[in-house]
Amino acid sequence: MLIQRLRLLNFRQHEDTTLELGPGLTGIIGPNGVGKTTLLEAIAWALYGSKAARGGRDTVRRRGAPPRARVEVEMEFGLGAHSYRVVRTMHGAELYQDGQAAPIANSLDAVSERVVRLLGMTRDEFFRTYFTGQKELAVMAAMKAAERAQFLSRVLGYERIRTAQERVKERRAVLRAKVEGLESGLPDPAVLEAEAAKAMARLEAAHAAEAAGRAALADAERCLAETRPRWESMQGLREAAARIESELRVTRVRADAERERLERLEREIAEARTAAERLEGLRGELAPLEALLAERAELDRLAEAASTRAAQVARLDSARQQIIAVDERLTGLPDAAAAETVRSELRALRGDLAAVTIQATERRAAWVRDAQDAQTKRQHLLDQFHDLKEQREAIMQAGREGACPTCARPLEGEFEKVLGLLDRQVEEVKFNGNYFKQRIEQLKDEPADLTEVERRQVVLTREESELVARLARLEGEVRQAAQLAEQRARLARQVAELEAALGAEVAAYDQARHTEVRRAVARLEPLQLQAERLRAASERGAALAREAETLRASSAEHAERVGRLAAELAALGFSEAAYADARAADEAAERARRGAELGLASSTAEAAAASEAVRAVARRREEREVRAREARQARIELVTHQELDRALSDLRTDLNQTLRPELSALASEFVRELTNGRYTDLELDEDYVPMLLDDGDPKQVISGGEEDVANLALRLAISQMIAERAGQPLSLLILDEIFGSLDEERRASVLELLRSLADRFPQVILITHIDAVREGFDRVVRVGLDVGRGVAVVRDEPLGAEAEDVAA
Repeated sequence: MLIQRLRLLNFRQHEDTTLELGPGLTGIIGPNGVGKTTLLEAIAWALYGSKAARGGRDTVRRRGAPPRARVEVEMEFGLGAHSYRVVRTMHGAELYQDGQAAPIANSLDAVSERVVRLLGMTRDEFFRTYFTGQKELAVMAAMKAAERAQFLSRVLGYERIRTAQERVKERRAVLRAKVEGLESGLPDPAVLEAEAAKAMARLEAAHAAEAAGRAALADAERCLAETRPRWESMQGLREAAARIESELRVTRVRADAERERLERLEREIAEARTAAERLEGLRGELAPLEALLAERAELDRLAEAASTRAAQVARLDSARQQIIAVDERLTGLPDAAAAETVRSELRALRGDLAAVTIQATERRAAWVRDAQDAQTKRQHLLDQFHDLKEQREAIMQAGREGACPTCARPLEGEFEKVLGLLDRQVEEVKFNGNYFKQRIEQLKDEPADLTEVERRQVVLTREESELVARLARLEGEVRQAAQLAEQRARLARQVAELEAALGAEVAAYDQARHTEVRRAVARLEPLQLQAERLRAASERGAALAREAETLRASSAEHAERVGRLAAELAALGFSEAAYADARAADEAAERARRGAELGLASSTAEAAAASEAVRAVARRREEREVRAREARQARIELVTHQELDRALSDLRTDLNQTLRPELSALASEFVRELTNGRYTDLELDEDYVPMLLDDGDPKQVISGGEEDVANLALRLAISQMIAERAGQPLSLLILDEIFGSLDEERRASVLELLRSLADRFPQVILITHIDAVREGFDRVVRVGLDVGRGVAVVRDEPLGAEAEDVAA
């Protein structure tokens, strides 16, 4: 696996960080707490999701980011012959292969599962092999003996054998249950023979009953054939009689309706003659109505014109009053020059505020750097003090006649010199430690100059807010003045239009004559409506007379048809008694036929059931033979899986017996390179605990630095063995703060070893806060903190440049 590019968006301290990576030894350097380890956490989060991140969702989002700001990590990496790009957010994830437009996985769980399959290891296995976090160099220190062996077997792929063996055992249990189930379910052959004889006897009896049922059905059908024609004839007569009776009733109803309609028409004809006589009497009274209607229309038009002119007069007075009010409001509003003056003051104030803000940020960053540098140096002195105390105690325990715990040479006359040297070193460390302790106390509180600059920043910020509010108020009043000027111009145009409209002359309007004409029209209009109704009634008289003549002729035709239908009904000779006798005889014959059919159907069903019983016995015989064959085949397969289980157990035993020697040999190679030949071997005991060998003998007491060397060698050996077992180099090795207890010589050895591993791990990423090791890297990435914004700043640092003085 080779990481090529990493981008963090609102992830912890990183607002928008892009890091281009590649092969070689890359050092990520910066003070504590600025976001170095966050870069490695982002790699794990992109691959494995939320379970690879510290804390919960709320802690992943950058502090200070907007509530809906996108949190995203994008990583591009190569694996084998393919390239991949994974994009993960808080609510989704996508995995792309070889630059394709469509993802090969597109959900949180699907991407994590696909990554596990690609890398061949879970998140825990990845962290314990190729990813070494802070204070996690001892990969198996916290495990029990059995857990260490299981861990190594799992990360080296031996667990796949155990998984295969478990599947063999599961299959063996299934086969054993299958054999027992098949053999226990085989029926007795004697029982099957008895059931077959019983089924044959039942089938013969059913065939005899079926023949008797067919004879009974033939007799019933002959009887039905004799009674059915008479019954069908009676049904035809009854339908004909019903049809004639229905037509007779309809004809009588129509004749009655025509008679009633004729009587009503004669009454309406008389009313039409009366309406014509009354219409002649109204014609004289309605003569002046047409002239009155024309005069009323003219008076309505004049009344509307008078009303419109009154409304225009009122609108003119209102517009003039509004112009006076607008003029009064315009006198108190400022002009645009006042707003421009305040705007200039605001620009000058903002310049002062920007300068003070930069000054406050720089002073706070310097104070934070000084405090962090003092903390780091004091912690280093504390570690050095504990190492010196342990060395002095070891010298005291060895005594004058003993050997040096470090170089194994006899102390003898050098005993006092060594103790004196250690005492001087302890005193020097104490002196320096007290200095940095006082320095930490001095830097605990904010400097007075920083407090004063930040107070000035607060004052300028408040003044800026006041000027912004004042400028907004003035700009609003200027906009209001422009709106009022536009409103006054609109009102002036309205006044001119109304004065022009009122200047035209109109005809005089007589309201008294208008009222008189309306009263006259209101009195005559009801008479006009009555005359219209009388005219319509008189005009219908001729049409009603013609309709009456038509009805008299139709009534005569209906009377003649009633007589003819009554004669046809009597000629049929149909009676309900003869119909009932024919119906009873047919129903009796039909019941007899249905009974014979049911008996035959029952006999046929019994014969079919008996035949099925015979076939069922035959199927059971066949099934018994099939299950017997399956049982024999399953027993053969069961024996095969038992042999396979024993073979896998033997293979696991052989592999586990060779695991410790191989891992010890690889770790010994790394120990020799890390210690420049001081220690030549590292062995794992039966509990997989690493031990350094000094001239072939286990060294019982080792310093913290030597323990880190041993654990680093074991970690590198495990990673190399995994790569060899995978069949392809996984390329990547990530180390976070592994120089904690190593002296300068050991640090140089570690860097030299990592550089020599380029053929095994082409990409090595090492995180440290120790700036002195920067010259040992192929590439240096500097991580800092923008104190003012509270975000991490990442940049490449040229190797030829002077190292930054982080304590300044």
